[in-house]
Amino acid sequence: MSSTPMITIIDDDESVRVATESLVRSLGFAARTFASAEDFLASEARTTTDCVITDVQMPGMGGVGLQSHLRAQGDATPLIFITAFPEERIRRQVSAGGAIGFLAKPFDGTAMIDCIDRALGARDGVDA
Repeated sequence: MSSTPMITIIDDDESVRVATESLVRSLGFAARTFASAEDFLASEARTTTDCVITDVQMPGMGGVGLQSHLRAQGDATPLIFITAFPEERIRRQVSAGGAIGFLAKPFDGTAMIDCIDRALGARDGVDA
């Protein structure tokens, strides 16, 4: 992992991307944002990302599909899910795929910070 962890934020809502990026950068992490899962998958950021924060529901591939795609390719990058529709069925599904967090929008900054800390600990092989 690089000296400064790279957090990728994927959300089709620009205001959520900007606010989440601001939070991540305020914590001293590097951040990249994408409006879609497809844009992220097509970028070089895929290989340099230490943690992904993704919306569950987006046009095209949503966060759940992104998780399935990454896991099918052997990519264990930690994922934190954010959603305006926190359905228990989806929470169980992403948790089974190893999700670090599942936060309802608008999410609490402290809850996100906790998820990021756990995600980076998981990425480093540290029990969080």
